[in-house]
Amino acid sequence: MEAVTVLWREYLFFKRRIGRITSSAIMSPVLYLIAFGWGFGKDVVVEGATYMHFLIPGLIAMTTMNTGFNAVSSRIITSKLFERSFEYYLTSPISMPLMSFGYILSGALRGIYASFLIILVSLLFGVIIKINFYFLIVCFLNSFLFSALGYAAALSIESHYDMGRFNTYIMTPMSFLCGTFFSLENLPSAVKSIIGILPLSHASASLRSIALKGSFSYSSIIVLAVYAVLLYIIGIYMSYKEMK
Repeated sequence: MEAVTVLWREYLFFKRRIGRITSSAIMSPVLYLIAFGWGFGKDVVVEGATYMHFLIPGLIAMTTMNTGFNAVSSRIITSKLFERSFEYYLTSPISMPLMSFGYILSGALRGIYASFLIILVSLLFGVIIKINFYFLIVCFLNSFLFSALGYAAALSIESHYDMGRFNTYIMTPMSFLCGTFFSLENLPSAVKSIIGILPLSHASASLRSIALKGSFSYSSIIVLAVYAVLLYIIGIYMSYKEMK
C-alpha cells in the first residue's frame, strides 16, 4: 500500500509537470545527436554501424541513468532539506522497504519514459533501431538501479552541495567513460577492465548489441539485476539510518 501511495503521489507530480519533464529529458540527447551524430559522425562507422546508430543506444543508457537518478534524488532532497516533509514518512508507521520501493520504482518509470522519448527523437533523425523485450528489460534495470542509487545518495547527504559533488565525481565520469560515445574496445585493457565493472557499461553494451546485432548477453542482465538489488537494499538501510 505504501508503494502505491508513493507512486500515485509521484504520478500527480509528473502529470502537473509533464511538459517541463519531457523537454528536459530530450534536450541533452537532441544536442548530442546534432553535435556528435550529425556534426561529427555522419560518415563514421563504429563496430560495423554508422555512428548515429552506434550513438543512440548509448544515449538511451545514459538518459535512463540520469533520469532515474535525478528523478528520485531531486524529490528526496527537496522534501528532506527544504520542505522538511520527508521526516513525516520516516516517523509514520509504514513499511520502509515498500516506501523505498515506491520512490525507486517511480524514478525507474520516469527513466523508461525518457527512453521512449529518445527512440521517438531518433526517428526524427531518420534512425531506426531494433527494440525487443530484452531491450526494455535492460532499460528498466538500468533506470531502477540508478534510481536506487539516487535514493540512497539523497538520504546520505547533508546539503545540496554534497549532491553536486556526487554528480561531479560519480555520475558525470560514468556518462562519458562507460561506452556512451565511443567503443570501449579502443581502451587499454586495464582501463577497460575497471570501466567494465560499472553498471552503465553493461547497459550501454547490452542495448547496443540488441539494437545493432539483435543479440545480448545474459551476464550483463544478471550484473544489472545484482546492482539493482544491492542498491535497493542500501536504500532501505539508508532509510532506517535516517530515522535515527
